[in-house]
Amino acid sequence: MAEGIYVVIGAVVGVLGSSATTYLNAVLTRKQRPDPIAEARKRLLRGMLADERFAWRRLHVLCHVIGADEETTKGLLLEIGARASEDGEELWSLVDRHPLGGPKVVEKADCTSG
Repeated sequence: MAEGIYVVIGAVVGVLGSSATTYLNAVLTRKQRPDPIAEARKRLLRGMLADERFAWRRLHVLCHVIGADEETTKGLLLEIGARASEDGEELWSLVDRHPLGGPKVVEKADCTSG
């Protein structure tokens, strides 16, 4: 009688283990494949930012062309090696075309003695 219980328990463990392995394989394989939509968007962004006719591109134009919101677009821009302008405007360019650097500007703090 006890032997029958062990057989049932073994079968259940085998089924659960097999199902878990199949599920994990599917999840891990899905994460390893690049998202084709994101890759197409990155190609478009690279092409737009490499266009010599434009030094900088406006974020709303980049968003419109690739069909994505600002947050998604900014993430993709960073992934392809782009950066925002330093003047607070929503302008973007490739770091290769507009690297950070140049003279260092130190802002003076408002120091008042009391």
